[in-house]
Amino acid sequence: MHTVLSSARSSVTIGPDQPFCIIGERINPTGRKKFQEQLRVEDLSAVEIDVADQIAGGAMMLDVNMGAPLIDEVKLLGDAVRLVQSITDVPLCIDSSIVEALESGLAAYEGKALVNSVTMERERLDLILPLVKRYGAAVIALPNDEEAIPEDPHRRLELAKRLVGIATDEYGIPIEDIVVDPLAMPIGADHTLAMKTMEAIHLISTEIGVNTTLGASNVSFGMPDRHTLNAVFIPMAMHAGLTSAIMDARTTHIITAVKAADLMMGNDEWGATWIAAHRAKQAAATG
Repeated sequence: MHTVLSSARSSVTIGPDQPFCIIGERINPTGRKKFQEQLRVEDLSAVEIDVADQIAGGAMMLDVNMGAPLIDEVKLLGDAVRLVQSITDVPLCIDSSIVEALESGLAAYEGKALVNSVTMERERLDLILPLVKRYGAAVIALPNDEEAIPEDPHRRLELAKRLVGIATDEYGIPIEDIVVDPLAMPIGADHTLAMKTMEAIHLISTEIGVNTTLGASNVSFGMPDRHTLNAVFIPMAMHAGLTSAIMDARTTHIITAVKAADLMMGNDEWGATWIAAHRAKQAAATG
């Protein structure tokens, strides 16, 4: 199954037979005090730096989030979407927990966006899915309900099936436009959680057949040497069926691990991308 996202001038296809889709996570004020202060005075200059750094690192899409205290998120998300689209052609993932901000971002967007995200709570479904349908977007679906994020992979599968059923049957959203996030949990809280996430990825990708994504950095939260953990986790998740991730596109050895996994899984024909990247590194080293 292929999920196709687009900007005004380019597109990216997410699918098990496609190169892994790297969605840059950096345009997000969470945990960035200086960035939050800039946003409070509607200064978006840091966004331009984040775009350049992530595209240079290998991002194929960019997540755009303006959520922070004392920020006019509705206005700023629309402004940020317009700014990002003025400086790059890669498709965007529009990210907010505020429905009005999502609509502001979608209204500003040129192309077919990915909405991040909707959960199993009925109230959220009835607010967000009509927006997804109206703007012809795709959506990330999270298999958690009002109670909690279930640890049991089979429960996550059950919730994902219900969510996909509501989106397709009640709102007419094509199944290929639903990307399920099986939910990455911090391994520092419980050493079994990463394997449970991988089992959930496998179940969802094989039994429902939809594409999948993760906030991949969540798995290493609270642990030392997070980049190494992420560089190991993502290729393992790819083998389980993961087809995209919202991740740090600026960290070279994580991107290298993903590209190596693409080659090993047969999604880099004749190793062309791997060889080209190696030659570019050599040229940079000698130039």
